[in-house]
Amino acid sequence: MAGETVRYMERSWEYYKAHGYEKAYRWAHYDDVPFARLSKPLEQCTVTLVTTAMPDASFSGDEDKLFIGDMSQQPESFYTAERFWDKEATHTDDVSTFFPREQLCRIAAKGGIGRLSAHYYCVPTEYSQRRTIEHDAPVVLQSCLDDGVDAALLVPL
Repeated sequence: MAGETVRYMERSWEYYKAHGYEKAYRWAHYDDVPFARLSKPLEQCTVTLVTTAMPDASFSGDEDKLFIGDMSQQPESFYTAERFWDKEATHTDDVSTFFPREQLCRIAAKGGIGRLSAHYYCVPTEYSQRRTIEHDAPVVLQSCLDDGVDAALLVPL
């Protein structure tokens, strides 16, 4: 497996086709991307994490709900068993591969980023694009603005 590239989009199309979907999965895309250059050096920025994984402690049978967590308390584990990820190419045993809070703390301690934000965000993947755009994204954005976040690291499961 070392050195192999996981052709995620190709595998997703094959998965949907194999399950009888007539149309190939349509990835979200935009002509105008809502990203911007940083207004100050990264060493001065407040950084947050946004992941599609959900902490086990938040799981109550309704894992498809936006979760806002306290960045000072890293979850011990995440609910990933029934989530959609390439189980043949990887695993989710190492939480830091999709929730790199500890790595960001080390980077902050060395001055590579200013600091971590007060909150992190777990955004479900089984929503419609519309629900993500109309509900979750505005909630995450407002919380980031309230926390003075300058940059968000987006980490899919």
